[in-house]
Amino acid sequence: MANRQKRVMKEIQDCQKDSKLSQIFIETVDGDLSKLRGKFPGPINSPYESGTFEVAIEIPPGYPFEPLKMKFITKVYHPNISSQSGAICLDILKDAWSPVLTLKTTLVSLQSLLCSPEPNDPQDAEVAKVYLSDKAAFERTARYWTETYATSSSKQDSTKVSNSIDLTSPASSSSTPLKVIEVSPQPIRTLPSSDLTTSTSLLNEQIELFGLDPLKVQQFETMGFSKELIINSMIDLLFRPRPENSSRNQVDGLSDDEILEALLAN
Repeated sequence: MANRQKRVMKEIQDCQKDSKLSQIFIETVDGDLSKLRGKFPGPINSPYESGTFEVAIEIPPGYPFEPLKMKFITKVYHPNISSQSGAICLDILKDAWSPVLTLKTTLVSLQSLLCSPEPNDPQDAEVAKVYLSDKAAFERTARYWTETYATSSSKQDSTKVSNSIDLTSPASSSSTPLKVIEVSPQPIRTLPSSDLTTSTSLLNEQIELFGLDPLKVQQFETMGFSKELIINSMIDLLFRPRPENSSRNQVDGLSDDEILEALLAN
């Protein structure tokens, strides 16, 4: 135990010495040397550039002969990182671990992972599917998530997230199978609690009445648009005059791009 703590303290000190150059930071959580937090910048020339990514680190009893346990606190859109739990698929955190690895070198490996995805060995199968089928869409979404969750203007409260993260839970490899498109976050109109139930019921009735796709509504809600705005925009598109050579007049034919354009126009 004492040797482990000495090594951890030395690794933290070594990282602090060149943190101005490397921009990699490590700190303890409440002074506990077994619970740490790491931070590093996103790689340049990648969708994660300009972001700062925070990682929860647990030092196991057998360290350095047992691999570190790490999960992303910052939400990341990446094939090898769970978009739900932050779990990481990286060989050095499993069977390729070596006692010569350190806290800093492991964080550097995570930084490298961001710009070198391994979609054929994914942690998040849905993200990997987008990466393999439409890389441009993947990069747009990854960049949007970086701007939303990993920049100084992000609304995410990293401290609250880190306090609730469970490093011992099973890795999750699933996420909602929706293709996210890059948009700027929109203000969400909130309702008084007394009106919330009634309003939600009316909006759900509109979805059913006009035959709207509830999954598409949910998709754009996850981007930050209000449910009311999404439904009104889709209804407007449904009744908007089509070109004479257009045979499409069904709501299920509305494309993501059409809906997004209508939302951004409001």
